Amino acid sequence: MRVLGIETSCDETAASIVSDEGEVLSDVVHSQVKLHAEYGGVVPELASRDHLKNGRYVVEAALERAQLGLEDLDGIAVTCRPGLAGALLVGVQLAQGLAWASGLPLVGVDHLVGHLLAAYLRFPGLEPLSPRLPFVALIASGGHTAIYRVDSKQAAGVRELGGTRDDAAGEAYDKVAKLLGLGYPGGPVIDRLAAEGDPRGVKLAKPMPQRDSLEFSFSGLKTNVARWVEQHGRPGDDQTLRDLCAAFQTRVVEALLSKTFRAVSNEEVDCVVLGGGVAANRQLRARAVELGTSRGIHVVAPPLRGCTDNAAMIAYAGAQRLLLGEDDRGQLTTSTKTGLPRVTRKGRGKRTRNLPHEV
Repeated sequence: MRVLGIETSCDETAASIVSDEGEVLSDVVHSQVKLHAEYGGVVPELASRDHLKNGRYVVEAALERAQLGLEDLDGIAVTCRPGLAGALLVGVQLAQGLAWASGLPLVGVDHLVGHLLAAYLRFPGLEPLSPRLPFVALIASGGHTAIYRVDSKQAAGVRELGGTRDDAAGEAYDKVAKLLGLGYPGGPVIDRLAAEGDPRGVKLAKPMPQRDSLEFSFSGLKTNVARWVEQHGRPGDDQTLRDLCAAFQTRVVEALLSKTFRAVSNEEVDCVVLGGGVAANRQLRARAVELGTSRGIHVVAPPLRGCTDNAAMIAYAGAQRLLLGEDDRGQLTTSTKTGLPRVTRKGRGKRTRNLPHEV
């Protein structure tokens, strides 16, 4: 089965053709980073307009690189949730038009399910990865941070174990980078500077260190950095800047992995999967492998191109639905919220479990 995937949930316009076994036949991504950089973050209206301008181009490029036509495909998959409302609408309308014109079945894919299954992708020239079901997955990106138990490749087999109460990890990176005058996006530049710093050089508090919780909170760490800057001034391009970045990143990585491996122990599984843009962070990947090796846990992290938003993961996740004969033509809608049930409530106050998912 060969599936065309389309991804427009945020600031990447992407199309890809992937087999139901995860073989990536083409993978095209048009990034909007330069478009949004001067604003320090994604501007939804600009993102939607750029998707409109580049949607046809990425689809045609994906078909050309795979040396296929629409008539050679078995189905179409498109991100329908969660994401920016206007951006999602562009991708879904494009996919629906292609499905109507070609007669191909169409399925909607939850963006988070795509990230959870990205480790199954088989990119040319790279050794295939082998996630073992069931596994515990950490999804960390600019908009989402949560730990899941994954029992199958279908959304029904995914259960959230804990998520962030406030800022996502990637969002915290971007906000701290803005505080330090490092530009947007913040993750790559902080990762680079942190590699040259001493995390003990600047003292920052641990974010939400409760041992019995699988929830995250990064707003306090961000505030901690802001207060440090108020007291000491914004550091220049010196060792202090590198130490501050190292201290911040180490706290984020510690929080993410300590709770992920706690979940592994609680769920009694032997495999951890990393996903989302923050999973491209070098310290996170290296530390995860180190912890996994010491505990006999198999750690799987997709190649860097599979961590950031891409259409290959959407095509593969869609293929799993198409294999079951599912078809959303004529009934596909969009939502800014994930369809996965959530157990973590945003904000302060008494925590409750098993919250109904938002539709």
